[in-house]
Amino acid sequence: MQKIILILVIIFTQILFGQSKITETEKLTATCKVWGFLKYYHPKVAAGEFNWDQQLIDILPKIEKAKTRKEYSLVISNWIDSLGEVPLIAPVAAPKDVVFFDKNFDLSWINLNALFSRNLSAKLKFIEENRYQTEQEFDPDFDSFKNLKNYFDIDYTDKNNRIRMIFAYWNVIEYFFPYKYLMDQKWDLSLEQIIPAVVEAKTEDDFYNAFINLTTKLNDSHVEFAMYNNSIFNDKIKSFPGRGKIIDEKLVITEITGDSLAQANNVKVGDVITKINHKTIKELIALRRDAISASNESKYLDKLASRILMSYSDKVDVEFLEDGKYTTKSMTWMVHHESHRNEYKKGAQKKKEKFKLLDNNVGYVDMGVIKQRHIPDMIETLKSTKAIVFDMRNYPNGTYEDISNFLNPKEATFAIYTYPYLNYPGRFYWTKGTSTGKDNKDNYKGKVIVLLNEKSLSQAEWTAMCFQTAGNTTIIGSQTAGTDGNVIELDFKHFHTRYSGIGVYYPDKRETQRIGIVPDIEIKPTIKGIQEGRDEVLERALKFIEMGV
Repeated sequence: MQKIILILVIIFTQILFGQSKITETEKLTATCKVWGFLKYYHPKVAAGEFNWDQQLIDILPKIEKAKTRKEYSLVISNWIDSLGEVPLIAPVAAPKDVVFFDKNFDLSWINLNALFSRNLSAKLKFIEENRYQTEQEFDPDFDSFKNLKNYFDIDYTDKNNRIRMIFAYWNVIEYFFPYKYLMDQKWDLSLEQIIPAVVEAKTEDDFYNAFINLTTKLNDSHVEFAMYNNSIFNDKIKSFPGRGKIIDEKLVITEITGDSLAQANNVKVGDVITKINHKTIKELIALRRDAISASNESKYLDKLASRILMSYSDKVDVEFLEDGKYTTKSMTWMVHHESHRNEYKKGAQKKKEKFKLLDNNVGYVDMGVIKQRHIPDMIETLKSTKAIVFDMRNYPNGTYEDISNFLNPKEATFAIYTYPYLNYPGRFYWTKGTSTGKDNKDNYKGKVIVLLNEKSLSQAEWTAMCFQTAGNTTIIGSQTAGTDGNVIELDFKHFHTRYSGIGVYYPDKRETQRIGIVPDIEIKPTIKGIQEGRDEVLERALKFIEMGV
């Protein structure tokens, strides 16, 4: 009796599988995964024997006609058969001396996808086990993935071309983004959510907005989305004549970039903006989350501050708060080179000091200005100080090595990495990492202070990790951008985007992505401090140097 029931259940299940209707989103989500999987796993596809982009364009009409799971599964199965036989090489020998990092790796969809027949799942599993093997090394400085390319000649008004574009991007991230496991949302879900917007896009702008929304799901501060025909330097984008920082859901002006335009509107450092075009800063914070990728809230607000000070219109209503009163000014914003005229005037900017002696025998180094050739003079000038403040609230110029040799008494490893393992796409492996310092009895004996904030991104965070090996280092400031590793650049016909290409960790495998470099002493600027012209972070560092707390 039990056998009869089991047979009836199997028959009933097969009938349901064959007759169940499926949606376009379900079909395209599954197809995206299969297309990307075959692109990197199938021996002939990965070896470049097919025009794989064209193969997708050709198969999409057949997929669109499939109405049931059975029909869909048959289309995909026949497609795989048409690619030719996959040679049996399993089991693939495990690599020697390789320690895998598998938090990103998940091919369970091969067996769990409701659209796949058992036969189709078995074919995909066989391809995984007899996958393409490459001798190509991953180079973090170049775009050297197998069959990863840039796209230029694509008609974004064509639905299937839009689908191909999203498929290509989604699979690059699926197999080669080291921090996929740290996303707020599962990457599979992001694909499901974005497909309807891509399919239904009526204009190129609709498509770009959908693509931008997808890039934000990486939660990676390295990610940007730039339009080639729409940069901030052209005549379409107008800018406020200054820069600002969001504090307590208000935007406080921290720098004036265009004196005449600022003077015409009586705008100065310390002014507090509460609304732009009648939207509060709090509302703008909520509205822009689908347009800005950031590893954490600190960097999101930093990116947002610059975005909301740009507009497509030259007439912008700005509400200011001063002495408890709200005043709205109808301002004229101008193109970037006009609103930021101070930056373009020859000799207009005050020359920043690379390093200097502060009061009480304390040294100060601006890591965003100092360059390699200045390091010997800096060391000679500051070697007898009781403390050196390295201001890294900026982007350093690659000067970490000589400075670190000066600070460290001995060699020490400060960072290890995860790299894509190209013989098994989606898997990553640990590397030995980077060391700094050398045996040096004459190393710097004073206190080492590193100032960081949300503008400390990538190389700044990596350099801070390096300086921490000195042993007498104290990090002062606030949460950094939380994004480290090289940048992989992706170019498309009308736009450019990018993402972090390798994983960066402390030697004990602690994460830095999204977390950033955690300060030993947390201190943030206040609106009052900015209005008074104070550097509260530097002040706190000097207090620590003198008092030890």
